[in-house]
Amino acid sequence: MKKSRGIISLILVAAVMVLLGVTAIRGLDADGMGAAKNINLGLDLEGGVSITYQVKGDTPSQEDMDDTVYKMQRRVEQYSTEAQAYQEGDNRISIEIPGVEDANTILEELGQPGSLYFIKHYDSDGNENYTLGADGYVLNKNIEELQGTDSIVLTGSEVETATAGSYQESTTGATEYGVDLVLNDEGTAAFAAATQEAYNNGNDTIAIYYDGDLISVPQVNSVIENGRAQISGAGMTYEEADNIASTIRIGGLNLELEEISSKVVGAQLGEEAISTSLMAGAIGLAIVCVFMIFVYLLPGLASSIALVFYTGLILVLLNAFDVTLTLPGIAGIILGIGMAVDANVIIFARVKEELSAGASVHAALKAGFHKAMSAILDGNITTLIAAAVLWFRGSGPVRGFAQTLALGIVVSMFTALVVTRIIIFSLYALGIRNPKVYGRVKAPRKPIDFLGKRKVFFIVSILLCISGFVGMGINHARGIGAMNYSLDFAGGTATTVTFDKEYTLDEIDSQMIPDLEDITSDNNIQVQTVQGTNQVVFKTQTLDLDEREAFATYMQDEFGVTEEITTENISSTVSSEMRTDAAVAVILATVCMLLYIWFRFKDIRFATSAVLALIHDVLVVLAFYVIARVSVGNTFIACMLTIVGYSINATIVIFDRIREELKADGKAADNPAVLKELVNRCITQTLTRSIYTSLTTFITIAVLYVMGVSSIKEFALPLMVGIVCGAYSSVCITGALWFTMKTKGMKMSAVNALADKGAAAEPVKAAEKAAAEKGKASAGGNAQNKPAAKKNSSASSADKDSGKGQAHSVRRYSKNRSQKD
Repeated sequence: MKKSRGIISLILVAAVMVLLGVTAIRGLDADGMGAAKNINLGLDLEGGVSITYQVKGDTPSQEDMDDTVYKMQRRVEQYSTEAQAYQEGDNRISIEIPGVEDANTILEELGQPGSLYFIKHYDSDGNENYTLGADGYVLNKNIEELQGTDSIVLTGSEVETATAGSYQESTTGATEYGVDLVLNDEGTAAFAAATQEAYNNGNDTIAIYYDGDLISVPQVNSVIENGRAQISGAGMTYEEADNIASTIRIGGLNLELEEISSKVVGAQLGEEAISTSLMAGAIGLAIVCVFMIFVYLLPGLASSIALVFYTGLILVLLNAFDVTLTLPGIAGIILGIGMAVDANVIIFARVKEELSAGASVHAALKAGFHKAMSAILDGNITTLIAAAVLWFRGSGPVRGFAQTLALGIVVSMFTALVVTRIIIFSLYALGIRNPKVYGRVKAPRKPIDFLGKRKVFFIVSILLCISGFVGMGINHARGIGAMNYSLDFAGGTATTVTFDKEYTLDEIDSQMIPDLEDITSDNNIQVQTVQGTNQVVFKTQTLDLDEREAFATYMQDEFGVTEEITTENISSTVSSEMRTDAAVAVILATVCMLLYIWFRFKDIRFATSAVLALIHDVLVVLAFYVIARVSVGNTFIACMLTIVGYSINATIVIFDRIREELKADGKAADNPAVLKELVNRCITQTLTRSIYTSLTTFITIAVLYVMGVSSIKEFALPLMVGIVCGAYSSVCITGALWFTMKTKGMKMSAVNALADKGAAAEPVKAAEKAAAEKGKASAGGNAQNKPAAKKNSSASSADKDSGKGQAHSVRRYSKNRSQKD
């Protein structure tokens, strides 16, 4: 690169950084579009709308309530991945949608969840169920009269999805809009029979009824046997199609609901949590930048600039992609920062190796980026695969985490491989070419015998993994629960208190929460203020009668609360279906990562070792949750997912180095001793990277832990344990696991070779025995002839030497045969 191009490149980078900074602070227009202040925040950081529905009719079964809560959860996720739906009491369902202040708008868009039916035009006696009147189609009978008859073709519960879509009109080629329906297996069979009947009856109609109205009466133009139908009509707009699709989705409930209250609630964590988190992030970023500059000098400066570039770009993209940011989302961004630092550390470690080998600065820089490419791509793509699976299969906070994680990975790869490269080569083009400013060149470190201690590492890891399950058993026997489940997982009590004045969250945190934690025995109380009122909702673990009375007495004595204090049991916000979704998503992500690593490394043992180490890290952190009694809530899922992404990335770097060394020394794969030395050397070579990456990520989380509020501390502490555990497993476990599996196969080959040797040596042994007997006989016949005896003795010695030579030949043949096999 010429000097002029280097100057232009640096100016462009600086200009883009200024643009990102201005956009993040002020926005792109008068409304602040693109500004960081306009990033959508979740209920825990900003607040939103809370709507409560009640089931019409008799008290429903718990099975119907669980099904309805789950379906409502999936529907409100169209507004935000962080929206929540949970049961309140026996027959109420509350939904909370972050980042919204107008409950009426949500109610209009969401509609009144009720019963949905697909109705035949004619009943079994030939009477019309509905007719066309002056104001459109009307139902001739009450829906109660039609229920349970063959006039009902489908109910909403048999519709899997309903979405607005577009298609090309076959005659004119114009774009038309319609509603695409997908039915379940039961609905597919029933709809096939109904459309067959309507089609045979002169392309008759089937009406769609919802909440007292016929919302659509489409004509049947063909028999639909595959469970996929399309409702279309000339002139239908996208908005009309979308409204019909939304209504059909809402109507697919087992229960009919009515809205009884709606309110705007404040953030659960308060402004202090946001401000301290932002301050902690800035301090952590500054410490990481100083560390990188101190360790890597000029390349460290380049990576620090790229890291600031990364932060600005993330803030702008969070706004651009309308991502809702919560604590799990912050975890994804933190992981992205860790990976951005990791990529730079890998590159600069390679540069230092090339400089140590005597390469010029330019050659070292080119080789460093080139050799680091495979490790960076494999590590990030593996984690990106996990993020994609979590997005498609997960729900709620899992999807929010996957969204920010994927965004962070893509941006971190861009900044490491493009921005850092541009900056470092531009600085080189400006004439900064002294090798001393590109890293402190040190003599190669003597390989550490990690594999020699692998049995100790395995025993320690097994004990750590088992300790969690043992702790669960002990906790269960003590009657305190296997884990300390928060109300997110176990449900709890919502206590609504009306004060004589309006309190802020910060005032509540400082004046009430410490005392309430003692009264309720809950260290993770969630608080929400109700906008426009003096009401505050305290969500805690389930309170017994004594605790409720103590709560009420405290409020009356300390704050003069005279209004009635209402309490209601609430279900977990993380339903069993959501837990199942999360578990299935993690399992699928793990399988996909295993297949990718297998494909890339051409060895199932690499993939198996990586996945086993990943499971090890998750189990160790789980043990920490059990033993330390850390609250298990939404942040638990985010913490575990973060560890999965972080652990696999660190492992890939070591395996990439082993793969590279094996290509350079193909014979090492056939000799356990040489292979052991190679693996130890690879782990030692990447040890600095493992330590530096873990340390920089740990620093970021540690600052968040020190400065954060209690709920953030409960998130940060297990995450720090996971980072340390991930570094330990990458260095001490993964390489040892792969070596153990690899050499086990080599030992089996050696056993087979030994067996071949024994079979081939039998004729030789027989010949040696015959020769020995013949020698004895000859010696006996000439016992008095000492010179002759001495001669025979020499001959016998020669025979033995000959036998050794033959045996050696058999051993070599056997080994070669084993290798060939």
